[in-house]
Amino acid sequence: MSRRILEKTERRLGAKLFLKAERCLSAKCAEVKKPYAPGQHGKGRRRQGEYGKQMAEKQKVRFTYGLTEAEMKKAFSKSEQSKEPTDVALVKILESRLDNVVFQLGLAPSRRMASQLVGHGHITVNGRKTTIPSMRVRPGDKIAFRKESADHPVAKAAETRLKQYEPPTWLKLDKEKMIGEMVSEPKDIDLPFDLELVVNFYSK
Repeated sequence: MSRRILEKTERRLGAKLFLKAERCLSAKCAEVKKPYAPGQHGKGRRRQGEYGKQMAEKQKVRFTYGLTEAEMKKAFSKSEQSKEPTDVALVKILESRLDNVVFQLGLAPSRRMASQLVGHGHITVNGRKTTIPSMRVRPGDKIAFRKESADHPVAKAAETRLKQYEPPTWLKLDKEKMIGEMVSEPKDIDLPFDLELVVNFYSK
């Protein structure tokens, strides 16, 4: 998606989804500059019914993690099979995706870029190259750039960015070697959406 389409998506859904991560941390964020839906009648947001609210939250999750509808349904199906509450299991599944872990470690400036890095073979898991952004990372797994990708522009930019960055508590990062590790399952996640509404949407 182009930057303009991504920004319109955030405005339409009415939430910062960090689709352009670094930009969304600044005053340039579309949801800060124009906190209303795009279009001629955007400033007069319509009242949503329960289904509309559920749909909006589901879309927020999809666009935040860069999922297709099929991937979203698959993640929900797996979370339903868990012994944990479905919403808790769902966020763990989404946060454990390799592309998200690469982003949360600070190795990429956005989930979208992290997905591209993985898909193009620039990332290793436990020393092995993988090209599957949806791969689930487990506690103990170590994430890094391939040695052959050390001069990639994103890898070079990460060297500077990581000096001021601290990953979530469930991740550990060696900033000098740029090697990350998942030390526990995802926890204490600050989400910009209501997963209970998402669960209700798919439970019908």
